[in-house]
Amino acid sequence: MFCFVTLLLVISVQHSSIESVPELERAMYITVDGTPCVRLLNLSGEIGCANPGRVKVTAPIKQLENAGEHLDQPLALLLPSHEMEAVFNRILNEPGFAQQVAGLFIEYGIGSQIHASGFSPDKTFPQAEFAPYENKTYLWNPVGGGILQHSYNFPVFMLSQDSTAVLQEVAKLNKQQNFKYPVNMAEFDLVMQTTKLGTHTSESCLKEESCLPLGGYSVWSSLPPINVSSSLPKKPIIMAVAAMDSASFFRDKTPGADSPLSGMIALLAAVDALSHIDGMSEFTKQLVFLVVTGEAWGYLGSRRFLAELTSGADSVNGLSSALIDQVVEIGSVGKAMTEGVPTFFAHTQQESDSTQAIAKALERAAASFGSEVIKVERASTSNPGIPPSSLMSFLNKDPSTPGIVLEDFNTTFKNSFYHSHLDDSQNVNSSSITAAASLVSRTLYILANNGSGSNTILQSINVNESLVEELVGCLLSCKPGLSCRLVKELITPTQICANHYVGVMLGTPSSSPYPSSIDDTAQFIWNFLAERTSIPREDSYPCSQDCKNSGELCVGLRIDQKGECMLSTTRYVPAYSTRLAYESDSWKVISAQPNDTMGKFDPVWTESFWKTLEVRVYMQQNPFFDEIILLSGLAVTLGSFIAIFSTKAVFMKALKNA
Repeated sequence: MFCFVTLLLVISVQHSSIESVPELERAMYITVDGTPCVRLLNLSGEIGCANPGRVKVTAPIKQLENAGEHLDQPLALLLPSHEMEAVFNRILNEPGFAQQVAGLFIEYGIGSQIHASGFSPDKTFPQAEFAPYENKTYLWNPVGGGILQHSYNFPVFMLSQDSTAVLQEVAKLNKQQNFKYPVNMAEFDLVMQTTKLGTHTSESCLKEESCLPLGGYSVWSSLPPINVSSSLPKKPIIMAVAAMDSASFFRDKTPGADSPLSGMIALLAAVDALSHIDGMSEFTKQLVFLVVTGEAWGYLGSRRFLAELTSGADSVNGLSSALIDQVVEIGSVGKAMTEGVPTFFAHTQQESDSTQAIAKALERAAASFGSEVIKVERASTSNPGIPPSSLMSFLNKDPSTPGIVLEDFNTTFKNSFYHSHLDDSQNVNSSSITAAASLVSRTLYILANNGSGSNTILQSINVNESLVEELVGCLLSCKPGLSCRLVKELITPTQICANHYVGVMLGTPSSSPYPSSIDDTAQFIWNFLAERTSIPREDSYPCSQDCKNSGELCVGLRIDQKGECMLSTTRYVPAYSTRLAYESDSWKVISAQPNDTMGKFDPVWTESFWKTLEVRVYMQQNPFFDEIILLSGLAVTLGSFIAIFSTKAVFMKALKNA
């Protein structure tokens, strides 16, 4: 019986002649399309996936019928996404079963269709060690299975839709032939540099330069721009915070739509709405917007931002931790619709007059839309405190910091795909995000006016719903993805599908990093905030690098088009562990600073280097045929030798006779 792969190879060979070794290799192998699980490290060990040694892994491909199926040989298993957690739990609990797993293929699927009860590979209390309260076992994430936090010594690959169909056909044919030769094999090339060098912790791999620390660049901006050289007293700061990164079992499949990108999109839309207000320089307080990265991996962005404030770094010039008056964080807000009415919950850690002022501002803002248009409620007092959020960093730095986290849930996450590859655009409601942006924009206006402000102006603050829908399409989907008009008017994206994994720190941390060191999402956010918070000018001019006037930024600069100089206070802030230092062109682990409470629990996450991440499928004949070919080759060689020797003897005899 000819298998599906054989058919493809026959068609390929029939229609083109093979003229080189690479062409022959392409005819023999099919490259599998998808995304891998990779190896991450911390100070105590490893998580994630990799080949167990320094060589490729090969095994027959088998469709796993159910999670409890018996295996009698090492196999590359193909399993539906809804069986993923059950299979991994069995691998963790049954060493005998784990030894027969040579590799895993996870089939493509849509979350709502295959996971009715949800799927979250993170813990039930993500990053509990950083919580500013004693209850570390609270179930914020009740569907959390925790498989993300373990190490697996075999490769795992998430398939694309097309590759899922190919692998299903291949596995079906293997089953029909009862795994008799010829058999279809998988070849995994997911060898990690840390495995090769035997560096199994962050400290050892950084020393041997076989890994890089997780990190990237956060962005902050102010409205209106801050005049750093002004001699006038600095205003108290209202800090609006959201996160731009998420986590997933698969590095390059990290959409993070509800958690936390819905909150970030709501913040960007709120900034856009506030930018249309006149006379913001007359506000009692200064609005500052902070979009952090690395929060899913030890709150890297918020902790580094606060450390930069403490040290007075250039990246936070114009800000001071002493000036932070109130913090409003926008968390997961994409699933707030309850019977057609968006309902949000304000989570607090402690009650104070200033925290009460934030809650009252939220209630006034909600009331300004009329009855039952947007609802906001205080989170349950039975909660141990605030949910996992960047506000934890602020409270660990200063427990008296007044702050609220706005979420779409009360006591437990509504997002049943938290930190999963299934938390995509289908998992959020753009109307819910628009409502959150509307609530936040009016709340920030009230807080910036110290709890008062004009009702006429308040009523005039309206969020552009079309902008929210466009941001969802650009940042949470591949169609149009980063090729959308909004993004391409500001940056030249390097990819179409936005991925919200934090990535690794490239080069020297800087307040003015090279564009190649910044991912597409951070570049877009920087340009978006710089444009929306800039002071309108009639004498603006194009730029291809830095602007000539103080306080100006070159906004919208692309490869094929110049930017425009705008007066704006928008900055990049490095985001990496406070337990790391970059010295002499290399990273090293340092001790936690005395005032860095969270540093004592910092895992210091790193990502292993690798040469290639590739999986191929091919057909393997019975080894008996290999032996026949070898023996035939030896016979031909021996026959040739005898023929040459005999011919030489006859020729020499003929010469002597002559």
